[in-house]
Amino acid sequence: MALQQRLRGRQAHTPGATFAAYTPNGKKLITVGVDNFCRIFSTGSDDEPVTVDDCQENNTAVVAGNDFFIAGSEDGTVSKYSLSDHKLEDIIVRTSLPVRDLALSPDGNWVAVASDELAVKVVNTKDMTQVQYLREQPRAVKHVAFDNSGSRLAVSCTDGNIYMYSLSSEDPDMLKKVDGMIRSLESDAEASSRVLWHPDGRAFATPTAGREIQVMSFSDWERQKTFKTGHSADITSAAWSPNGALLATTSSDLNLCLWDSQTQKLLKKYDDLKATILALAWHPTENILSYTNNDGELFIHTGIVPAEHSTLLQKPLQPAPFFHDPSEGRAGNAVNLTNGTKLDLPERQVRRAGTPDSLDDILGPDGLSDDGMDGFVVDDDGAGYAAAINGHGKRTNGHLGALQSPSGKRRAYGSSATFKPQAHESFQPGSTPWRGNRRYLCLNLAGFVWTVSQESSHHTVTVEFYDREFHRDFHFTDPFMYDKACLNDNGTLFSCQPHDSNPAMIYYRPHETWTTRTDWRTNLPVGESITAIALSSSYIVVTTSTNYVRIYTLFGIPLRVYRTKASPAVTCAAWRNYILTIGNGPVAGDGTCQLLYTIENVARDEIHQSEDIVALTPNSTLSSVFFSDEGDPYIYDSTGVLLTLIHWRTPGQARWVPMLDTALLSRLSSGQKQESYWPVAVSNRKFHCIILKGQDKYPYFPRPILSEFDFQMPLTSARSGKKANGGAKDADAMSDDEDGGPAEGETQSEQSRLEHALLLSSTLHAQLKSNLTHPTASPSTHQLSLLADLEVQINRTLLQLLGHECLAGEDRGMKALEIVGLFKDEDEQGRAKGKMLDLASKVATRYGREVLGAKIREVAERRMAGVGGAEEDE
Repeated sequence: MALQQRLRGRQAHTPGATFAAYTPNGKKLITVGVDNFCRIFSTGSDDEPVTVDDCQENNTAVVAGNDFFIAGSEDGTVSKYSLSDHKLEDIIVRTSLPVRDLALSPDGNWVAVASDELAVKVVNTKDMTQVQYLREQPRAVKHVAFDNSGSRLAVSCTDGNIYMYSLSSEDPDMLKKVDGMIRSLESDAEASSRVLWHPDGRAFATPTAGREIQVMSFSDWERQKTFKTGHSADITSAAWSPNGALLATTSSDLNLCLWDSQTQKLLKKYDDLKATILALAWHPTENILSYTNNDGELFIHTGIVPAEHSTLLQKPLQPAPFFHDPSEGRAGNAVNLTNGTKLDLPERQVRRAGTPDSLDDILGPDGLSDDGMDGFVVDDDGAGYAAAINGHGKRTNGHLGALQSPSGKRRAYGSSATFKPQAHESFQPGSTPWRGNRRYLCLNLAGFVWTVSQESSHHTVTVEFYDREFHRDFHFTDPFMYDKACLNDNGTLFSCQPHDSNPAMIYYRPHETWTTRTDWRTNLPVGESITAIALSSSYIVVTTSTNYVRIYTLFGIPLRVYRTKASPAVTCAAWRNYILTIGNGPVAGDGTCQLLYTIENVARDEIHQSEDIVALTPNSTLSSVFFSDEGDPYIYDSTGVLLTLIHWRTPGQARWVPMLDTALLSRLSSGQKQESYWPVAVSNRKFHCIILKGQDKYPYFPRPILSEFDFQMPLTSARSGKKANGGAKDADAMSDDEDGGPAEGETQSEQSRLEHALLLSSTLHAQLKSNLTHPTASPSTHQLSLLADLEVQINRTLLQLLGHECLAGEDRGMKALEIVGLFKDEDEQGRAKGKMLDLASKVATRYGREVLGAKIREVAERRMAGVGGAEEDE
């Protein structure tokens, strides 16, 4: 029978958001709404409700005890009313911002107040001076929920995280920050992110971004069963039945659904509601579900559970829907719940403690003795198991084949016979996962692209630039639901996955053209999805699920389609005529797939590196890949190391060099900061990134600020020396120079700095020289100037190191002479000029190192005569 034929809503309040709550004994039902009064309905009575007039307007929440109820309003007032005389008793607390939710402890002694303030206030209902403050959450709170014991409080924050607190002591303690369960919602949104404590107290559930209800066990924080509700819009309210056997859910799609908690099966669906339900309230003992909507109406739905399922409500307290019951392993069949109730489980659901003499060895995991095992082994698949039974009723090992392992070791009992390597997941550089209804599609130095999910019908995409004088921001409605984007000074590239009967698609929108028609779209073959896209000033690159690499010109002309040998494809990057693709390769010793990269020049149809290995440490993953502003490939891994590829234009000569290890940054040397870094780009020989605080893994809104770090190749750890009091030096730190020369620690620090500067300059010089001297290169005046500057910097650093060695004493002469051999002192034809050797000889003479000076002059004479190279080679 249709819902409107069975029920007639009661206009409890002025049209608007309305909320309801039962008293624990079920005798009264209290409603609040946008008007300035509350209503008290008596269960089983058709009489007019009692109206409490002395109330605030725009009430947003209500909770009830047997003798009182508490209402919160948008003006920040939390008021307590008596159910005996229907009068205002006290104003429990005031907040400076609107109240969003209330939760009452089971004993009625404490009320938790969630508001747009950052802190949650937990106030004693009998003594308002007793207040506890929960301050760990960084943003406003949308919902609060006490567990059945009243000692724990779940806080649903608008940042998309759940903060679980223990209130068992005077100072509340945060037990756990649960991420990935709820959506990031505005505090006044109709959608719900409320924590639903299961009546047995061992688990809780929440609505998810996928419009499902996810169950999590409280003891081990493991995700358990999921209610795949199938709602086509956001879940607005949900509630367990008093015994935990049923779950009711409502959504903005105007459906109300009843679910079996143990099987997660839909029992009944009421799909002809007229307004969105905002609050559900089960009667504590009867088959009644009351709910209020955003139109001011109250429905008291008697017989909500159909007759064929009504026995579910009559059952005793039911266990939470677990995959694996955390209570397994305890002795006995009765499981003690947090509310003191003993839950009787079937015998086979309760395992005995795994002691060495456990009965499990005799009875088996299902608790079956040999007496109940007659005929248990059945040859139902023709494998011959039944025939392989010995006289003791046991299986023989005749079904086992010969040992195939080269090492002669057998597989562990119960292990899978099929080995599955761990392939690296595909990703789009510069993009973030969904957090709430928002995500970044692209973040780089040109600007950023972000999208907002508007229910299930469409997204809205915004493209913003850092230089708004050069490009204008734009915003558009996205019915295709783009999930990847690239942005540069020429245009913006988007892609979307196959949806319904529509194939995957790429869309390019140039910033400026001299024709009327500018943007273009193209579809991919049916069944092919996009794993990554890249955009350069010349080409568009797409890698797909079929391991194809598709290359287009900027205006849609397909140039190449080929299948990459490294599969599955992981990601790609592009710069001018060069593209870099990365895919999974052979399996390493730890069972993970090695990543292989290929770099090619599309314009010349020339491959520089083919299926070479991406150098990652064990148990690390690739976080990002991009080209620098000078056109050099860079990668950033999960350990926080930035690496560049040098000599990559020469086949077989490429190697990965670490340019920065963020774990060794001096800002982290104290150990007090907890932060990570989101890679953005390398420009002007600096690493540009976004600093993520605490446990954050991805940037979020509002738009984060970019930070930059100089290259710092990993040579030594950051070390902080002792600071002397009053500026005086420590006696042990003084050098042997009686004139007050530098301390030994300062000398070592300066030498480390010079060594790092030498290594960094040499790496940059080798990288740039390799690029400029390649046959396909056409060096510009600016690049040649940079190369000369690097040579000067290397030689200057070497002279400073030579001075340190001369100052250290004659016994350091061998290292000093070694330094002399590193000078960049050649002309364009590679002939030695001798200028730097003359300067080195003068440095040795200045410090009185005559023997060293003579050795340097000998080296200079051999070089000018064109000899000595062979000796060095030998």
